[in-house]
Amino acid sequence: MKKIVTIFAALAAMMCLCISADAHRNRNNEWKEKIMAEKIAFLTLEVGLTPEDAQVFWPVYNQVDKEKDEAMGSMIRAHREMAKAIEEKKNEKEIAALLDNYLEAQKKLNEIENGIAARYKTVLPVDKVARLYVAEESFRRQQIRKLHGDEGRPQPRR
Repeated sequence: MKKIVTIFAALAAMMCLCISADAHRNRNNEWKEKIMAEKIAFLTLEVGLTPEDAQVFWPVYNQVDKEKDEAMGSMIRAHREMAKAIEEKKNEKEIAALLDNYLEAQKKLNEIENGIAARYKTVLPVDKVARLYVAEESFRRQQIRKLHGDEGRPQPRR
């Protein structure tokens, strides 16, 4: 009987962990969706996108964003693998291979970053592409201020 109670308790604990992890994923997705909605509204307004602009721009922007996320994910994974190998005192040959993987992932991300403006210029005029870069940086800074609780304070001009 004690064995059955132990097994039941273990199963209940595992179910609670799974439910908790799922709830955490849902909150994380909700947070990402909320930030992305704010970003879309902010960029649309700051760049001055017309409905026609938006119709051709957002699919390109979303594709670029997806590519950047994938490249960043690869770079982060490569960095973690390299750090783990260093911590585990792997041999030089293994660490060199992991370093090469990390540098290749970083190179891929840089290639994507360097080609973004050209892709945007195929669907938007140059002045709107420039405004987009300014607006993205403004949005990023706004989010950092929110994170630090400094939303209300005016920011110094530089």
